[in-house]
Amino acid sequence: MRLAAFAARNRKELLRDPFSWAFGVGLPLVLLIIISGLQRAIGQEIFRIELFAPGIAIFGFSFITLFSGMLIAKDRANAFILRVFASPMTAADYIAGYAVPLLPLGFLQAVLCFSTAAALGLRVDAGILLALAALLPVILLFIALGLLLGGLLSDTAVGGVTSLLIQVVAFTSGMWFDLSLFGPTVRGILYALPFAHALDAARAALAGDVSGALPHVAWCTGYAVVLFGLAIWVFRRRMRGE
Repeated sequence: MRLAAFAARNRKELLRDPFSWAFGVGLPLVLLIIISGLQRAIGQEIFRIELFAPGIAIFGFSFITLFSGMLIAKDRANAFILRVFASPMTAADYIAGYAVPLLPLGFLQAVLCFSTAAALGLRVDAGILLALAALLPVILLFIALGLLLGGLLSDTAVGGVTSLLIQVVAFTSGMWFDLSLFGPTVRGILYALPFAHALDAARAALAGDVSGALPHVAWCTGYAVVLFGLAIWVFRRRMRGE
């Protein structure tokens, strides 16, 4: 019950700034529409919708990192955290309380992305549902990354770092170009990060290739578990120090 009350409070905090999350949800959709419009205008299919739509969904999740990082960093800056430390909640409870209201927002982003893609020509079949399922651990990964950054950095620093992260996600996931264009060394470095795996998982699931998606989903799940563990550890240290 304590966790639910804390999660409800965080949900209200997110809703107090509707412009920010509307921008985070809407910008990827606008980008998807613009790219599709340009393709039709020039008469060439540069970005196939079934390949580009999953990349746009993952690009949108990087804004979830911004929201989660800012949420926890602002609470640290205004001493709200110091007041709630008097409760019997553990560090894991606090991190879960921050994560719970963000998961539906990330899922809504994915649903809107694929709905927009369907209106632009994406084939509607069971692959969309499989892709949404494959993206759940990816959403948790981006939430955990934001909570870790929010626990480590100030509220002003979180904005700058996550802005850089948004670009990293865009250029290392493979949403703009095929990663096979790189040599084995660079490709190995890119696949050591979770973003290319996230995109490959979504694309394979969308195509109905469950067996091809599972290794990438497992990679993203492992990253999410590690990042949540680090976020809890950092938050616990903050509790003891502050």
